[in-house]
Amino acid sequence: MSDEQTQTPTADVVQALPVPPTPEAIEQSEEAITQPAKLLRIASMVRELLEQTRQTTLDEPGRKRLADIYGRAVGELSEVLSPDLREELGALAPPMEAVPTEAELRVAQAQLVGWLEGLFHGIQAAMFAQQAAAQAQFQELQRRGLLAQNPQPDGDGGDGQDPRRPGQYL
Repeated sequence: MSDEQTQTPTADVVQALPVPPTPEAIEQSEEAITQPAKLLRIASMVRELLEQTRQTTLDEPGRKRLADIYGRAVGELSEVLSPDLREELGALAPPMEAVPTEAELRVAQAQLVGWLEGLFHGIQAAMFAQQAAAQAQFQELQRRGLLAQNPQPDGDGGDGQDPRRPGQYL
């Protein structure tokens, strides 16, 4: 064999690891949430309101008040969502006109709760996928790091060391 064939390269080609997104990139990306804690608080409130309205009969002032709360909740949710999610929410939960009936309120609230639950499931799925990808990258880096620290001997003893001993001090 010639010297060119037995030499090992000094640098490996390494795949670029993804860089964590900046807050500006998150705002510009699709399906982002800027304030998850606020989203959770509003979702809990809407769910509780839905439960309460199922158990009681509302008079006109109660329905008006609940419609106002619903409108404010949708507005607050819109503030923490990316433009594409905001558009989806706006199409799903249009503003209520006049004083809605109990049935209209229940349907609107159930629709909103269902959408929020779907959003949470999507977040969980994205986090799981992100965690799995990070774990795979970490394992790949560990594997590469271990290979770089403990190169396999070529078997001919050309480096002058006993192949059974990993290094000078061990």
